[in-house]
Amino acid sequence: MTLSLVTGCAGFIGSSIAEELVRRGEHVRGFDNFETGKRENLAGLRGHMDFIECDLRDAGAVVEACRGVDYIYHTAALPSVPRSVMDPRTSHTANIEGTFNLLEGARAAGVKRIVYSASSSAYGNQPGFPRRETMVPMPISPYAVQKLLGELYSQSYWQVYGLETVSLRYFNIFGPRQVPDSPYSGVMAKFTLQMLRGEQPTIFGDGEQGRDFTYIDNVVAANIAAMYAPAEKVAGHVFNVACGERHTLNQTFRVLAELLNFHQEPIYGPPRTGDVRDSHADISTARDAFGYRPLVAFEEGLRRTVEWYKSEYSKG
Repeated sequence: MTLSLVTGCAGFIGSSIAEELVRRGEHVRGFDNFETGKRENLAGLRGHMDFIECDLRDAGAVVEACRGVDYIYHTAALPSVPRSVMDPRTSHTANIEGTFNLLEGARAAGVKRIVYSASSSAYGNQPGFPRRETMVPMPISPYAVQKLLGELYSQSYWQVYGLETVSLRYFNIFGPRQVPDSPYSGVMAKFTLQMLRGEQPTIFGDGEQGRDFTYIDNVVAANIAAMYAPAEKVAGHVFNVACGERHTLNQTFRVLAELLNFHQEPIYGPPRTGDVRDSHADISTARDAFGYRPLVAFEEGLRRTVEWYKSEYSKG
């Protein structure tokens, strides 16, 4: 049986991928350093997955974790644009040196393929929608630069060493298990928890900035499809993973407010440094290469997300 490694397996995306792989009966190994991942995200995986506690910045530990591995889902990162603006050096070492260490460990172990979690922030604020993979990247935050460099490193390891790599540019992922109470939380998770607590959410900017919000199940499906697609269609390439729709933060606030029976208005604050104004993806390249189609639409994803947070955070 093949062995798949999930980096950042205690995180929002990593734990969701690991859970689906286990459900499919695959042999899974995961590692995490719990800097942003949560031990409770591994609760349903205990006894079903080999787990190693290690840090991507520890090159020797990464080499050991890669031994015997066939496939790698590389979701580990120090996420958040605001975090990278506040502390670019720490983000740099985690996201760039960590990815380099993983590529080296995978090369030494003879790994067949890596699917890398890239970011739509690579597009920046350039004109033209929807965003297509053929556009020249214009990152504006340290985080966006770091994730783009991970793509370039991945492509080079395919070209130079024959290590198959696929980069998936995620657009505004949301869903169960996303951390809602951190200064760096995603807007969907943060809004939901604040409304549950009766607090007014803050929208940075005028609220008319658009996002291509993407439910977590769509991302999991894209990772698995990209992992097993023919090499000639995906190796060394970058793909958008989104729903191919645009929803403003004001629209999103109103839908959440209705689902949560919340009757207050949001607070508006100044735009945040490094934030992209709008995102809207063309997902046709991923569709053509490995059959990607969103499984869960925007409003259904919101409904599922709200139900999960109500269950988890309304206790007491």
